[in-house]
Amino acid sequence: MQDSPIFLPLREQRERLRAGTLTATALAEAAIAAYQQRGQHDHAYLTWNGEQALAMAKAADAVLAQGGDAGALMGMAVSIKDIYAVTGLPTYAGSSQRLPKRWERPGPVVSTLLKQLPSVMGKTHTVEFAFGGLGTNAHWGAPRNPWDARQHRTPGGSSSGAGVSLVGGTASLALGTDTAGSVRIPASMTGVVGLKTTAGRWSTEQIVPLSSTLDTPGLLAHRVDDLAFAFDALDGSLCGQNDRVPATPMLAGLTFGVPETFFWDDCSPGVAETVRAAIKRLEAAGARIVTLELPGIDEAYELFKLGGVAAAELASFLKTELPEMIDSLDPNVAARVKAADDMPAWEYVRRRTILDSLYQSAAVRMADVDAVLTPTVAITPPTIESLEPAGAYPKANMHALRNTVIANFLGLCALTLPVGKDNAGMPVGLQVLAGPWQDAKLLAMGQAIENELGTGLEILGQPPAV
Repeated sequence: MQDSPIFLPLREQRERLRAGTLTATALAEAAIAAYQQRGQHDHAYLTWNGEQALAMAKAADAVLAQGGDAGALMGMAVSIKDIYAVTGLPTYAGSSQRLPKRWERPGPVVSTLLKQLPSVMGKTHTVEFAFGGLGTNAHWGAPRNPWDARQHRTPGGSSSGAGVSLVGGTASLALGTDTAGSVRIPASMTGVVGLKTTAGRWSTEQIVPLSSTLDTPGLLAHRVDDLAFAFDALDGSLCGQNDRVPATPMLAGLTFGVPETFFWDDCSPGVAETVRAAIKRLEAAGARIVTLELPGIDEAYELFKLGGVAAAELASFLKTELPEMIDSLDPNVAARVKAADDMPAWEYVRRRTILDSLYQSAAVRMADVDAVLTPTVAITPPTIESLEPAGAYPKANMHALRNTVIANFLGLCALTLPVGKDNAGMPVGLQVLAGPWQDAKLLAMGQAIENELGTGLEILGQPPAV
């Protein structure tokens, strides 16, 4: 399957498209063929857009043939999480009902993308209103994690179809969102790379909100270099800064902090061992590894266990914008939204104040190192069946989100990249955390790490056939 042009590096796709040795039509056709082969099994998409994507690809080829160039992502196959408003495609945000038409008018992120004439292959599944880290959905079902052909394992959430679309060969780039780990968890669980941007860097306008405080748009791809390529294609228009990804640094010039506590607790067999082995390889290659504990971790996690601010902010959105949908919420989502009814205003303000304090102290501590390294997700992707007993879902969901939510609550940008497999044969991710607004530098460091350890395609190989 990896001989499909969909799996080519994005930089190579751009060069071949302009040299005439690859066409956007060929990319779209490869994505459609992959969908026909395993799309129904993997269940990555809520709305498949293959026919229209092929028409878009042919239009891009016509522009390229005339010497036109709409942007770096022109002609490339892209999937978009069904929480972004996209012209001509319905938005459900993982709910049972189609959202009003106003949620089909694209905001800045999608508009910036569409101006470059990519082929939008469809809208991928999400946990309802992005409120969950495992990828389940009572209305539409969960995409299958492609790394286990025998058991239906969770793909990670809330961008649950994003990583699956990449591994399945139906997209080369995926748009997701991250509020407590919703880009990094599915990227880690499906063996691809994912970027959580700094909150406020990219607009969340016309992205159905979970948390107005914590929501961040993000990207998933096969390689860190693909993320860097796509970031450069989008960031200038969205951020208003000329903050392009710098040249890849030498590992010998980087200092990485590694916490000794919290992130390593209660890891599934093989997770911590795989990440520690990757860190040792980076140290052997010249990186300086120092012990560094992030400030406020316990306070941040206790706040998260209380519900943070997301439940209250989602409840506010639903009650003011979509009250008719509250009664039909997924029970796993409804329970968390209902809990916000008992939160007094002073408690919400207190929690926001804590977040502001955590942001400030973390920014100071992160100045001591170039980045912090941890396991991305502590647990093996659970089977859907294992989540059915009473209390099993909340426990696994909190466990999956534990390591990633820290970046959101501390105001950091973050990256995950695959570094091997756990004892169950499922992908393991290395999380790289950097200070706020250091997104471009983070991607450059990620490239240095990837150059030493290898890409996920090299490390993991191909998923089992269906």
